[in-house]
Amino acid sequence: MSTDLIFSNARIVTPEAVVTGTLRVEDGHIAAVEEGTSGAGEDADGDYLIPGMVDLHTDHLERHVAPRPGVMWNNVSAAMAHDAQVATAGITTVFDSLSLMGENKGVPRGKLLRPMVDGLEAARRQDMLRADHFLHLRCEVGDPHVLDYLSVLVDDPAVRLLSIMDHTPGQRQYAQVEKWRQANRHRYSEAELDVVMQQRMASQEAHADRHRHAIAELAAARGLSLASHDDETPAHVDEAVSLGVSISEFPTTTGAAQAARSHGLSILMGAPNVVRGGSHSGNVGAADLAAAGLLDILASDYVPISMLHAVCLLAEAPVGLGLPGAMALVSANPARAAGLDDRGRIAPGLRADLVRFRLIDGVPHIRAVWRAGKRVA
Repeated sequence: MSTDLIFSNARIVTPEAVVTGTLRVEDGHIAAVEEGTSGAGEDADGDYLIPGMVDLHTDHLERHVAPRPGVMWNNVSAAMAHDAQVATAGITTVFDSLSLMGENKGVPRGKLLRPMVDGLEAARRQDMLRADHFLHLRCEVGDPHVLDYLSVLVDDPAVRLLSIMDHTPGQRQYAQVEKWRQANRHRYSEAELDVVMQQRMASQEAHADRHRHAIAELAAARGLSLASHDDETPAHVDEAVSLGVSISEFPTTTGAAQAARSHGLSILMGAPNVVRGGSHSGNVGAADLAAAGLLDILASDYVPISMLHAVCLLAEAPVGLGLPGAMALVSANPARAAGLDDRGRIAPGLRADLVRFRLIDGVPHIRAVWRAGKRVA
């Protein structure tokens, strides 16, 4: 299949500006961006052309592998279903985020991890996937088995990112213990909550510090990007920097985000936070951080379609980043943070990962998606 393309009459979002003109693709790469109309190629009818988005954090795959309590779905079918939603949302590079902790819907994570990874690899090997898939391993430092889970997966070539998490009652996101109880009341009775809380706190005290340093050492030895998670205070950020972290993922307060900025960390927040108008957990708003110049990357988190919607919201008032500035949050910046220098911008020589969309009543409607010049949605 040819990967040579010409789009005319398009609004092309480059890093610097929105250019009305023609985009040429040769051999799967951007060849030229030209102002003005052209009679050649496909008429884009005034639609926007943007870079394919790069998503560093999505928990979406697990929903397809374990769709109901106690249910395990065919892993290749689950990978394809997840991939289809990702690609049709305009995401051409995705870091599937796998939690190395506890259980999901009654299925121990140790039983989920290998099927998820194997399903993705089988689908990739048979050219079933529309997007590029990498792995982001989310490492819960208080889980006694986290290093066992990590040792099985860390040398997989798809692994590019590790994050260090602590969801223990009394820590970070759950500094207020009642907040942890509220988040888990659908899973446990009040008596069970007391038991689980004490177990988690004891496990965190026994393991967290050793695990935190071991995870950081594994990342450094393999040249993997490392993120912290739910930093609440400047002290949390200082600790992250000492471990070699380069991405502050979901800081919960403005103070933590300011500390991350002062250390030169990339600040990542969830796109659903923007679309909903705030955090579902009561943390700092992503739009507020963007307005303060404290946001570098948006990830889909748990809703793939949220990425482009969040971009369009941040581009306009009251935040007013403009489309080039807002697009960088989901393309150039995450690509750079992950060491993917061949994508993330519409610029000559880069890979032709492209999304065509138009706005309808303020909501982006994605009309087509290309990865390396090949149409995938």
